[in-house]
Amino acid sequence: MAGVDTGRIERAVHEILLAIGEDPARPGLERTPQRVAEAYAEFFGGLQVDPLSHLADTVPIGATDAGVPATSDAVVLRDLAFRSVCEHHLLPFVGTAHVAYLPGDRVVGLGRIPAVIETLAARPQLQERLAEEIADTLQAGLDPKGVLVVLDAQHRCVTTRGSRQERSSTITIASRGALAEPAARTEIITLIGAHERD
Repeated sequence: MAGVDTGRIERAVHEILLAIGEDPARPGLERTPQRVAEAYAEFFGGLQVDPLSHLADTVPIGATDAGVPATSDAVVLRDLAFRSVCEHHLLPFVGTAHVAYLPGDRVVGLGRIPAVIETLAARPQLQERLAEEIADTLQAGLDPKGVLVVLDAQHRCVTTRGSRQERSSTITIASRGALAEPAARTEIITLIGAHERD
């Protein structure tokens, strides 16, 4: 897939400025098409990246001193900031991701999970689909016993237009394997929320 065509975006933004009755040549707007093109190249750079590439270097959990395979009940990452762009209005949504997985026999460096989120978020997205894609990528890349993804985000298409619900946020949840079981999922969600009550 080709990269983001910034020249084409610049021309399109120039046309949008004309269409709303503005003068693209006036001071303050003359570099706007270029700025928007640069922003879009960043916002949608994930279209050219395979999110599974971030999970290529896993680490075996190993064995205990007694020779018994070591296990980890859960790996939980909380408060991972993300931003994406809603595909319906091309307006941003920003929020926090919480991710948990129950390792099989391998784990991955903790910085790799935010990289997966960033790659998948850097595409025209729906929050519901983003949660599912993160869960699917972790399931495919790590083969864990379970995965849970919780996204909490504010959508600019809700906060700045239409009903303008400035304080609203949307929560979506995707789960796989053992963490799709209600009791296990509830335990992890309680753990995620515990520090917010402190």
